[in-house]
Amino acid sequence: MGECRPVPDALDYLAGDWRVERTVRDLASGEDGTFSGTTVFSPLDGGGLLHHESGTFVWRGAARAAERTLRFLPGAADGTVDVRFADGRPFHDLDLSTGRHIADHPCSADLYRGEFTVRDEDHWRTVWRVRGPAKDLVLTTRYARER
Repeated sequence: MGECRPVPDALDYLAGDWRVERTVRDLASGEDGTFSGTTVFSPLDGGGLLHHESGTFVWRGAARAAERTLRFLPGAADGTVDVRFADGRPFHDLDLSTGRHIADHPCSADLYRGEFTVRDEDHWRTVWRVRGPAKDLVLTTRYARER
């Protein structure tokens, strides 16, 4: 997988603005899509970060605005994160202390497995593999810090 950079405190590392480039590959149909935009991790009252992603998603030649919001809350162990959907439902845990983390999220009949890799101070990546009766996707997202 290449080099990983250990991160002692994931919330500290993620805070700020990131440029986002994502590829979406449907392995069943062979179709590809892209997302380009930004992710802002801003402080939440009471601790943690509000993750807000916005940009343009292109699928089957059609471009449309897309956004999502997540909550990154302090995890059970120092430096870890409890990632939640905007409505508070649990999404996954996140521990970047080794620079790499695998997280699973079961969703109805589908399983989302995410691999998080920190490249350096200003670059990290996620690869989500989504498998289920109607889904067979790979979503690869590259983040670059905006300074």
